[in-house]
Amino acid sequence: MDGHARAQDRGNARAELAGGALVGQMNAERDHGMAAIGADDTDWSGLARDIRAWGRELGFGAVGIADIDLGAAEAGLAAWLAAGFHGEMDYMARHGLRRARPAELVPGTVSVICARMDYWPAHDDAAAALAAPERAYVSRYALGRDYHKVMRHRLQALADRIARAVGPYGHRVFTDSAPVLEVELAGRAGLGWRGKHTLLLSRDAGSYFFLGEIYTDLALPPDEPAEEHCGTCTRCIEACPTRAIVGPYRLDARRCISYLTIELYGSIPAELRPLVGNRVYGCDDCQLACPWNKYAQAAREPGFAAREGVDRATLVELFAWTRAEFDARLAGSAIRRIGYERWLRNLAVGLGNAPTSDAVVAALRARADDASPLVREHVAWALARHAA
Repeated sequence: MDGHARAQDRGNARAELAGGALVGQMNAERDHGMAAIGADDTDWSGLARDIRAWGRELGFGAVGIADIDLGAAEAGLAAWLAAGFHGEMDYMARHGLRRARPAELVPGTVSVICARMDYWPAHDDAAAALAAPERAYVSRYALGRDYHKVMRHRLQALADRIARAVGPYGHRVFTDSAPVLEVELAGRAGLGWRGKHTLLLSRDAGSYFFLGEIYTDLALPPDEPAEEHCGTCTRCIEACPTRAIVGPYRLDARRCISYLTIELYGSIPAELRPLVGNRVYGCDDCQLACPWNKYAQAAREPGFAAREGVDRATLVELFAWTRAEFDARLAGSAIRRIGYERWLRNLAVGLGNAPTSDAVVAALRARADDASPLVREHVAWALARHAA
């Protein structure tokens, strides 16, 4: 699973519903565009160099180009789905091997432009936040503005810049909005290699970055795939609180805290709740343990800066938010995608794992009769923990 269920807000049905229209749009653009480009006299290598340069000007940390032959990834994807590791993310199984076949997703695709954008907040001490059990830990990618919007806008700007150079052409922009094997594609585009935690790793940027793609009918020369540099290191596997990384390059999403706090709609399994700790939205433990992240680059995008104090807030403070406060304070944030009910569910688990105090118990008791059965269940569990 790409990006730990960032698992996470990934892949939604809206792209599937729009698929027919997108294919028609791309085919029309391709038919018009290829005539304008002139396949025989285009300097494809020069265009590829320009695309990388334009991408850097737009704020991407790196841009690369991949071919669309992902056949080598199909067996692993099929085995992962057969094992049920995708949990309740039914769209993963619904799309099946289509994820590994770009030309089936968007007919006419012959190249994929891959881009990454750094999100690590400058001067942040994530380890200190994790070590303070009264604080609410939010995965660092979600502290600022919803990356889907930022990445999609920036990728479209790059696509438009290409159009100004070559004329109309067939393309489609994706950022976690369709069945795309983005880590596999990014690795083939030379942006990094798949780490044992399943995330993309780069020697000069670690793993704290977002990925996005432009599927295109331009016959761009692909970059050389990156070499792997994990060696014998297993720190990410050992750091996972719930042992969700069941082996190198193999993640059971059903145990992943990112999946449990973001993708799962129902109750968090009782046996896993104590292991969630104070993580209320996502998890960064495997990345925090990775030696390559000493080279992580701070975000240059102002929108990724922490907002509404969620990087410093306590569990009690956030649990007191009303639905209106949740909607207003997290407008434009990826966190808002899970909705108020699951937000309270996650916070109740965090409060159940927090040190017992009058403030913690009072906060839980205030929601013991919450209108949501899901919230009530997790509050009751948390109160029982403190009573014990």
